[in-house]
Amino acid sequence: MRRVWLASACVAALTISGGAALAADMYARPSPYAAPMQSYVVPYATWTGFYVGVNGGAGWGSSTWSGFSNFNTSGGLVGGTVGYNHQFGSVVGGVEGDLDWASIQGGGVCTFGCQTTNNWLGTVRGRVGYAGGTWMPYLTGGLAFGNFQAGNIFGTSNTTNAGWTLGAGVEYAFAGNWTVKAEYLYVDLGNFNCSTCIAGTNVSSTMNLVRAGVNFHF
Repeated sequence: MRRVWLASACVAALTISGGAALAADMYARPSPYAAPMQSYVVPYATWTGFYVGVNGGAGWGSSTWSGFSNFNTSGGLVGGTVGYNHQFGSVVGGVEGDLDWASIQGGGVCTFGCQTTNNWLGTVRGRVGYAGGTWMPYLTGGLAFGNFQAGNIFGTSNTTNAGWTLGAGVEYAFAGNWTVKAEYLYVDLGNFNCSTCIAGTNVSSTMNLVRAGVNFHF
């Protein structure tokens, strides 16, 4: 009888220890029915840094010859871009400059054949944007400067005028350090006195620009 009791006790101990080990193993191993890990899209790392690029587009606007005529201008432009961004959380601040060759011109039906031509255009602007992953919409504004000429049958005057610009755009990161952008700018280059055209004649020029660009970020 004593042997029977000993055998029963051994069997019970083995059963309890085996059950505990099995339970521990069940807790240690992940269930095959557990929900799979969710995958997340990794956002664009950072917009901070220098960049260079090219841009091009079209412009249209108007030119006014005081006392004589007001007429439309239009044409194209293409050039280079350089800039720097710094990201603060979801906010991106920066400065951007560009210099474009341009051929934006027009003429008016006035007594002396008025014509205004914009030959090149540059801007130095601040930018403030929102970093939404690979997308960054932004507002921009600052200094605009350009060379434009005014002429008629009496003569032609060239000048480099400084004015202002304001606009908005969106930039998209699509491959490694490359981004593409599209933007709109309103440009006012002010006015100047075309003394060789007709004494006392002030000529002004304003433009609307729509441009696309490709940038490489360092």
